[in-house]
Amino acid sequence: MTDWSEVWLIVPVYNEGQVIADVVRHARQTFPNIVCVDDGSKDDSAEGIRAGGAHLVQHPVNLGQGAAIQTGVEYARRQPGAEYFVTFDADGQHRVEDVLSMLERLRSEPVDIVVGTRFHGRSENIPWIKRFVLKTVVMLSRRTRRLGLTDAHNGLRVFNRTVAEQLDITLNGMGHASEIVEMIDHRKWRVVEEPVTILYTEYSMAKGQSLINGVNILFDTMLKSKAR
Repeated sequence: MTDWSEVWLIVPVYNEGQVIADVVRHARQTFPNIVCVDDGSKDDSAEGIRAGGAHLVQHPVNLGQGAAIQTGVEYARRQPGAEYFVTFDADGQHRVEDVLSMLERLRSEPVDIVVGTRFHGRSENIPWIKRFVLKTVVMLSRRTRRLGLTDAHNGLRVFNRTVAEQLDITLNGMGHASEIVEMIDHRKWRVVEEPVTILYTEYSMAKGQSLINGVNILFDTMLKSKAR
């Protein structure tokens, strides 16, 4: 059996009390080290995290997904033996088997970060607005195209300790994904994509695939493209 004790999953959580315990339990069957950052949830997410057996860090107020990821990475990189880090969604969209494939590439190839892509793999019921926004983000971002990334806003990422030590997310909300792409470019992290399957369930689509979320991502990208 492979020892995954060097791997830490970082899970940003906001009002995921319905599913987080099951998500954590399933992931812990493979990865024993998981830290969930409860980003000011108003439901029983914290209880679910504890029930699932993950480490729990709490923000007193909702700061945003970017802030939760940064908090989780800072916590994980302080843990003895931590060498590999994974950002993993709380709503059940990400698959453990994809993480394993990404870790294999990170360990065997000369790369610092592996980013999942929905557009070379298979995604269940991907919402049309999500597909439109993500394709448009790539079209508008010269940096994303130059790096060869097709799905920069994919939340499934696996990276080494070099990236974890240098990661410094300052955009607390959804704009953090574009900021990570900037860091990949500026800090010369070696990046590759890995095809992944995203599971768009009725629950996850109700939680996070709204039109307003898509518009916010697109608006943020347009502002950044004009600023360059």
